[in-house]
Amino acid sequence: MGDDEVRFLRSNVVLEPLVDRFYAWLHTVAPVQAALNLANVQVPLLESYLQSPKVHVAASTNPELRGGYFVGVPEERSNEVAALLDSIKRDRAGMLAFAAAVAEAEDTIRQNATGFDLTPLYPKLPAELNGLVELAYDTNNQPSMHYLEPVVYHSPFYDETRQSVQLSLDDGVERPFILSTPRLPSPDVLELPLPLRHPGLEALVDARVRGTSAARLREALELDAAQAGRLERLLAPEPSLSADRHIEAGGRIRYFGHACLVMQTAQAAVVTDPFISTNNVPGDRYTLDDLPDHIDLVLITHGHQDHIVLETLMQLRGRVGAVVVPRASRGNLCDPSMGLYLRHLGFPVLEVDDFDEVPFPGGSVVATPFLGEHADLDIRAKSTYWVRLAGRSVYVGADSSGIDPVLYRYVRGHLGRADMAFLGMECNGAPLTWLYQGLLTRPVTKKMSDSRKLSGSNAAQAGDIMTELGAGEAYIYAMGEESWQGHVMATTYNEDTYQLKQIDEFLGWCAGRDIHAEHLLNRREWRWA
Repeated sequence: MGDDEVRFLRSNVVLEPLVDRFYAWLHTVAPVQAALNLANVQVPLLESYLQSPKVHVAASTNPELRGGYFVGVPEERSNEVAALLDSIKRDRAGMLAFAAAVAEAEDTIRQNATGFDLTPLYPKLPAELNGLVELAYDTNNQPSMHYLEPVVYHSPFYDETRQSVQLSLDDGVERPFILSTPRLPSPDVLELPLPLRHPGLEALVDARVRGTSAARLREALELDAAQAGRLERLLAPEPSLSADRHIEAGGRIRYFGHACLVMQTAQAAVVTDPFISTNNVPGDRYTLDDLPDHIDLVLITHGHQDHIVLETLMQLRGRVGAVVVPRASRGNLCDPSMGLYLRHLGFPVLEVDDFDEVPFPGGSVVATPFLGEHADLDIRAKSTYWVRLAGRSVYVGADSSGIDPVLYRYVRGHLGRADMAFLGMECNGAPLTWLYQGLLTRPVTKKMSDSRKLSGSNAAQAGDIMTELGAGEAYIYAMGEESWQGHVMATTYNEDTYQLKQIDEFLGWCAGRDIHAEHLLNRREWRWA
């Protein structure tokens, strides 16, 4: 085809956002957390791999060690990993020094902040932190260091040259686990050394819906001749959009897997925690082809890598009215702002607190409280949502726990009875250090870490939520059971898994109370007039 003929982005194009060749997510992009993860997780991980590549490769393919921190790069490519490590130590020396400064400052505060005036401690802080932090006590005289996060984004420690994108075609083969294995170059992958906010990326994904030409895309993405050749594989002469991606009347909800719901009327569309397959060959799932052309609101429940999935969000650039995110606590190390993160990546953002209301044509979204699931860390950036559309009230519960069911009584008192409730029951989640080790400046014991899980509701807690909400229907997310999510979730279940037994117990509880309940998997649709 000629360079000026109309082309469309293929349905199965995978867009992986990267930072220093590691998969990009909130904790590897937000500058303070990125520096700590680079220094405390990624650099030691690469060093460990280079000491024993065979051990890492064997572990990364062992089903019993799925989700472990092992680099799945073949030994014959270990020289490329060594080059990556050398470049990080050379080019990110400032970030590594910043991470060391954070640890030093935290130690200084622990030793010297004893309830008296904190002013004398500022000159003792490492120079890297000057102008970027404030020291404070809580009302129990417990000291802490708060980061001036908007300022840090404008410091040398937020470096967009770290960012790039890999474009490839989804062939159904599971990609390596995102938290451990860097993405190396490949002959069949288009490498784009662009900042993630680059407008050319929006032009590219817009070509899923509105055709463009290869020539315009080459210009928008600033491609050389070799890159332009790889781009050709990603384009098709016809779009692959589903004919029924819109509706003309009534309401519809489609379950796209994990915690992703697409809620539609003829006037509007709302999507929760988009994490969507790029492979439309199996036919057992909804894919990017099934999304409406315009999405009024994307609702993000919390900052874990399986709920704010950047690779899917970037496929939606230019099609979203606003991304709604829960407001963070301003400067808390373990609670980076999703609003700042997404704005710096080029997204329109609305930040909400509990019981804030966001209207959309013909309906509204109310942010509701989210309990637990964050290993008892002081994280405020988490929200469930109450969506009203086409005469129904839908509670989007994400991974919120029923540890204090009275909370849900307050939700019902404020908003009424829910018609449908969607709940997460990953009730034996990973320990504290699995996701947050990089941010811990003081070691914790394994026993302590194991006691603090990233867990949602068990059967009893889910039952308490349903009782308090008065909902007539309950739907349990698939919790990573879908086959296309292994690179992010790395979960493995069998019939004896505690989580599945708890779901069965909850389904029995619902049946005994005439509550319609289902354990979702892959896809599901609800329609009403």
